Amino acid sequence: MWHKKKAVSILMAFIMTISLAASDVIIVRAAGPEITSPSAILMEATTGTVLFEKNPDEVRSPASITKIMTLLLTFEELEKGRIKLEDKVTTSEYAMSMGGSQVFLEEGEVQTVDTLIKCIAVASGNDASVAMAEFLAGSEAEFVERMNAKAAELGMTNTHFVDCCGLSNDMEHHTTARDVAVMSRELITKHPEVYNYTQIWQEDITHVTGRGSTPFTLSSTNKLLKQYQWTTGLKTGSTNLAKYCFSATASKDGIDLIAVIMGAPDFKVRFSEAQSLLDYGFSMAKLYVDENTDRMAPISVKGGKQDFVDVAAENAFRYLDITGADFNDIEKSYEYGEELTAPVEEGAAAGRIVYRLNGSIIGSVPLRTVQAVEKAYYLDYLKRLVLKYLL
Repeated sequence: MWHKKKAVSILMAFIMTISLAASDVIIVRAAGPEITSPSAILMEATTGTVLFEKNPDEVRSPASITKIMTLLLTFEELEKGRIKLEDKVTTSEYAMSMGGSQVFLEEGEVQTVDTLIKCIAVASGNDASVAMAEFLAGSEAEFVERMNAKAAELGMTNTHFVDCCGLSNDMEHHTTARDVAVMSRELITKHPEVYNYTQIWQEDITHVTGRGSTPFTLSSTNKLLKQYQWTTGLKTGSTNLAKYCFSATASKDGIDLIAVIMGAPDFKVRFSEAQSLLDYGFSMAKLYVDENTDRMAPISVKGGKQDFVDVAAENAFRYLDITGADFNDIEKSYEYGEELTAPVEEGAAAGRIVYRLNGSIIGSVPLRTVQAVEKAYYLDYLKRLVLKYLL
């Protein structure tokens, strides 16, 4: 009887993913880990592939993982050159008044953008988040409007922000595990420099006030930095309403994963279950990457000053496999569009590269023209004839 129960438990620990490929091999994939938290998702960052989910669209309070959006908007402003890391930010009375997790900024205290990012990413400072919001948008309310606009732009359809740090203790301020993964992905793929901050375990800053200079140690709220060697970030959060939340990022063997846990009963569970998801993802996923740097044959242009134009792939191709497929079976083919007619703009569509695995299309990359080609006129044709006969 005991052996029968043991066999059943082992069987229930696996799901059968049957893939009859060319070799007729049956692939057995281990089931996802048991997650007790009410909502979770595991996503591969470069492709956006979801590897595991549990109630991913359940609307929940996010607590301080709200600050992922605050960091995203901050790094966007840096990228656009509207602010610099060396810029000085003055703390307002309102920013100083924030409760909860804080770095104890005082009214009138001046810190750099760089330092405030550390305060947000490492120590989850609510006061630092509001100071940054006011610096970027003039007021927290205006900044929150930008947060909601960005959420809409990213397709975060189940998200609504009320503040920039997650202090709001009602469900008007809400999001989902899927939406958190989406904004986490946007942050780490578009602004990987955020890792320079989210991988800090401890670092000292200096408070400079009317009473003099005082050192203050920032300590990371992300305990996986010490517990899990592939951890790269990202953000924790907890309130009575939200319970314990976490958006964890990790990188191993070229694969970048995002594990979101929401509503865990305690901080140990949020870390252990995030780690379980990451282990699961790394154990089952394999990433195929083609940088598409090969030089391709030019394509003809009708009625142009040049008869041909060079083309190139718009971007690299990435494919995440979870079935154990042999990447040597991937076939790459070029499909060129119809002959182009001048004028041709730089970046015009010229076809696509198609990738197939065992006969099925697994993705494609657009082909674009590398240069512009102007339309040819009578004098251009006359010039060609003269050059042809003279040479």
